[in-house]
Amino acid sequence: MPNNYDIELDQLFAALADPTRRAVVQALVQKEKLSVSELHAPHAMALPSFTQHLKVLEDAGLISTRKQGRVRMVNIEAQRLTRAQTWLEHQRKVWEARFNRLEALLEQSKTEGDNQ
Repeated sequence: MPNNYDIELDQLFAALADPTRRAVVQALVQKEKLSVSELHAPHAMALPSFTQHLKVLEDAGLISTRKQGRVRMVNIEAQRLTRAQTWLEHQRKVWEARFNRLEALLEQSKTEGDNQ
């Protein structure tokens, strides 16, 4: 059974799997705080559909929303992106080590073949 960390990562990556949601995150990375209207403008979809995307991102902890007067503002929660980056960096290191061992094995095999 997965631990909470795995469930959180699953939710995080599932939220980022959709291109609309990635576009929202990218827009918020450029400017930390935008209104729902500003985020919705470049997307050719109904506002209720778009707000469902925002809910997925909020449930994953990637964004937070707050009402300012009549406007709902959306903020990026950068620490959640750091969690994904940390996980991806760990995976990169694991695979680099594996490839380095494979390269060493191939070199050893080549050297042994040259000596025969």
